[in-house]
Amino acid sequence: MRTSVIRIGNSFGIRIPMPVIKECHLEGEIEMTVKKRGIHIHAVRKPRENWDASFRKMAKAGDDVLLDKTASPVSKWDKEEWQWK
Repeated sequence: MRTSVIRIGNSFGIRIPMPVIKECHLEGEIEMTVKKRGIHIHAVRKPRENWDASFRKMAKAGDDVLLDKTASPVSKWDKEEWQWK
């Protein structure tokens, strides 16, 4: 696919066709890196993206238990210091 570099004020830009934008899930903020005479553009991954689905999958599989079997789910601090409002 070919496109042209265009002037935008004191900068330059390129037009990216909508089908490419949708296929690459580009919206809002993007990440751009320079690589050997080229530019790599990709969607910014959000921290903890899809964690909710992963947690549901773990719970369904019964894999959401404490790894430290000796740890109490309620600590001394929880009992004495924690205040519910």
